[in-house]
Amino acid sequence: MEYYYIKSFHLIFVITWFAGLFYIPRLFVYQIEAFHKPSPDKEILGKQLKLMTRRLWYIITWPSAILSTIFAIWLLILQPFWLQQGWMQVKLAFVVLLIIYHLKTHQYFNQLQNDVVKKTSSFMRIWNEGATFILFAVVFLVILKSALDWVYGVVGMIVLGILIMLGFKLYKNFREKNPDA
Repeated sequence: MEYYYIKSFHLIFVITWFAGLFYIPRLFVYQIEAFHKPSPDKEILGKQLKLMTRRLWYIITWPSAILSTIFAIWLLILQPFWLQQGWMQVKLAFVVLLIIYHLKTHQYFNQLQNDVVKKTSSFMRIWNEGATFILFAVVFLVILKSALDWVYGVVGMIVLGILIMLGFKLYKNFREKNPDA
């Protein structure tokens, strides 16, 4: 019974971690766009967006990342044979990518909190999709657990990436033609 409680907590914190990772780059987009506005909009929006990102990052995203990792390790202690399975090894590689993505996002967070704008809002819109790719990969690996199926999943992710990039280009063109949209 302990296993199911630990698994439930792990899943809850994975969901809230991803919620933070999905939303914070969107806030970065708004921060970057606010940074280029004239005064007083720049200062008013900048202050509010910094507060929102700080709360999201330190109250939801970081604690969720830490707690999901703790519960994941606990699950692996309860079920150590999973480490011998290929799907789990590939999943853990994606988890390492997720942690790298999280740490890089933290770097962007720190820059924007200090009014250092090194990336464009367009870059952040693309960056926002990184967590989506990792989520797709991990969910398919955990559900399918078959080497052949996860190969199809990777091909599907590549197709998804192409579709997202096409959608991004279409949206960018739409925004350029309709700046108030």
